[in-house]
Amino acid sequence: MTQQPYVLVPPSAPEIPLLVSIPHTGVEVPPDIAARFASAQVAQLPDTDWHLHRLYDFVPSLGAVTLHARYSRYVIDLNRPPDSAPLYPGRSETALVPFNTFANEPIYAAGAQPSAAEQDGRRTRYWQPYHDALVEQLARLKARFGYALLFDAHSILGFVPRFSPTPLPDLMLGDADHQSAHPTIGNAVAAVHQHSGYTWQRNNPFKGGYITRAYGRPQEHVHALQLEMSQRIYMQEGPPFGWDEALAQKLRPVLRRTLEAFVQNAAAVEGKTP
Repeated sequence: MTQQPYVLVPPSAPEIPLLVSIPHTGVEVPPDIAARFASAQVAQLPDTDWHLHRLYDFVPSLGAVTLHARYSRYVIDLNRPPDSAPLYPGRSETALVPFNTFANEPIYAAGAQPSAAEQDGRRTRYWQPYHDALVEQLARLKARFGYALLFDAHSILGFVPRFSPTPLPDLMLGDADHQSAHPTIGNAVAAVHQHSGYTWQRNNPFKGGYITRAYGRPQEHVHALQLEMSQRIYMQEGPPFGWDEALAQKLRPVLRRTLEAFVQNAAAVEGKTP
């Protein structure tokens, strides 16, 4: 049986209607792709959302399911539309199958970029199974609880001139300009960040990628939020991208309160008992 390109971690406590998705934490690269990378620097996978599945390892104890990627975003970007349509028209962004890093360095050696046929094959092999799993889990939660919650977890280098001319805040909550979740839910989570001791913004510079926008449908009782974070608040930015346990221990309670506010306020919006 072929191994799935994702890891699904079940809850270890009584289940709640929450799915935590981590689409950019994967670091596996098939050898035939890695062999075509342009440099040793690219092979370090610098644009990975490093260690997020470890940072969020408390999620099963809340009763939530975790879904996270196995493969690098250089193989396929799970948070882009299947047709690679822009999420932020007029602004620089990376594609479904990226050819350049965040620093605008080429990922592939000259002449080694994947063809259109190869890109289609990657979409079928890596992108589609992850999204099939998202759809299946959200449908299962909605059938059981009457509604479902999706939290899409991300992290990024704290200063990426390609995306922002100034250093990024610590926490960046996205709800697609209040469209992917009931505003009451987004407001409650934003209040957690406001009092967290970290710098924060909402829907700026990131408002949620494809996953948040495609699956967040409050009118259909599915609420989705994205949290982007600057990596400096839990790890070493830059090679070797080391984990910082002291920083992570400080951040985890904020992440827990974030998820708890999401769950509790969604239950109230949906008229359910949390």
